[in-house]
Amino acid sequence: MHISIIEKSNLGKSVFAGFPKAKLFSSVRRISLICVSSLMLTLAPVNAFAQSQSSETLEESVARSPDEVYSYLRLFGEVFDRIREEYVDVPDEKELIQAAIDGMLSSLDPHSGYLTPQNRDAVMQDTTGEFGGLGIELTMQEGVVKVIAPIPDTPAERAGLLADDFIIKLDGKAILGQGMDATISQMRGIVGEPITVTVVRRGVAKPFDVTLNRDRIPLRAVRWLIEKDVGIMRLDGFSGQAFPGIQDAINGIIEEREGVLPLGLVLDLRNNPGGLVDQAVQIVDAFLSRGAILLTRGRTELESARYDAQPDDLDKLVADIPLIVLINGGSASASEIVAGALQDQGRATIVGTRSFGKGSVQLIISLGPNGAMRLTTSRYYTPSNRSIQAVGIRPDIEIFQDVPLEFEGRDEIVGEAALDGQIGGGSDDEATTGSSVFVPRDRSLDTQLNYAIDLILGNETNEAFPPDPNG
Repeated sequence: MHISIIEKSNLGKSVFAGFPKAKLFSSVRRISLICVSSLMLTLAPVNAFAQSQSSETLEESVARSPDEVYSYLRLFGEVFDRIREEYVDVPDEKELIQAAIDGMLSSLDPHSGYLTPQNRDAVMQDTTGEFGGLGIELTMQEGVVKVIAPIPDTPAERAGLLADDFIIKLDGKAILGQGMDATISQMRGIVGEPITVTVVRRGVAKPFDVTLNRDRIPLRAVRWLIEKDVGIMRLDGFSGQAFPGIQDAINGIIEEREGVLPLGLVLDLRNNPGGLVDQAVQIVDAFLSRGAILLTRGRTELESARYDAQPDDLDKLVADIPLIVLINGGSASASEIVAGALQDQGRATIVGTRSFGKGSVQLIISLGPNGAMRLTTSRYYTPSNRSIQAVGIRPDIEIFQDVPLEFEGRDEIVGEAALDGQIGGGSDDEATTGSSVFVPRDRSLDTQLNYAIDLILGNETNEAFPPDPNG
């Protein structure tokens, strides 16, 4: 699969001189990915901060002769054979080799690793923003799966499923008590594959069966609303639906206001773990008509590229609308590309707490039927030539949430700097203290969002808002 990265016009700042423009990859096996697994957004011990080291010094220190490399491969073969012959139980050779490959990749840094075919398919689903499913928004009520609503133009809606329906069986097997995740996993599958759902509906005497054929279901990447004439856009991740979602949100906000521009826009990237590089670049480009967006530097020319904004109808439409970006300790990778570029270019004011600090790019490289490998191939830099690796984006205005007592002390993560084996190389001192990831469920208690709205309305003032594009 190939997800291309859009080439931009050469309008960047001189700091990028000498770096090649971004290329459309000819390989159909590579996907540029820049995200943090949700499993990594947990507190980790702060006891092994990796030190920055130049690539030249590193390459010299690990250079091995061909004979030495082959001797280590022979060692691997010897250990493999001894395990096969002498381990107490008969081992699965496939699992042994997969574990060895994963160990080799995961020893490089926290974000490289081996993906089994099943894990690869899950990653592809996350990056495309689509999956084979039924199109139902679900909840759990007293252990029973309940339909919130069918998604328009999906198998569920076409089959006549309704809000408040209860689902009790899938393909004839009871699902009571098995949990939401297991139920959703059963509903998802190959596009076109049928599944029979047993439904209990109020006013209908007996349960009844409905057979549906799975179809491609787009994940909703962006949710938006208007509050006090301010447009608020919440981006959950940088799948292939991210930029189209932002574009639709902007147009939807203006359309709902009958063509009148909002007083301001808030782009909420809090606890957004990242995703595709090209989506981050396109979202930044939506708010800029010129200037640098991103620079990547790797060991090869293919992994070293620059991305610049170009004028288009969308950035012309929003050019005079003030913009605030919300971040916190869970804003990582592609979120940091967006926040860093808009901050450096003086287009947006960044509000919240320090971001995660993941300043590297990974490629998903297909291994055919054997899965894929996720490999760190470059560091990225903001328009002002800063690497945020293990440092993070510092907000222009630091605003803290009122954290409930039960979450105090558990709402902060150090981020990338606390991950064993992180590659270092940041432009500033590495983070040593935590940054909060808490966002209250009750919208009225969201201090950061309320502050952003008050800034736009003029109820609050700060020298960082609006930003100076020439600063």
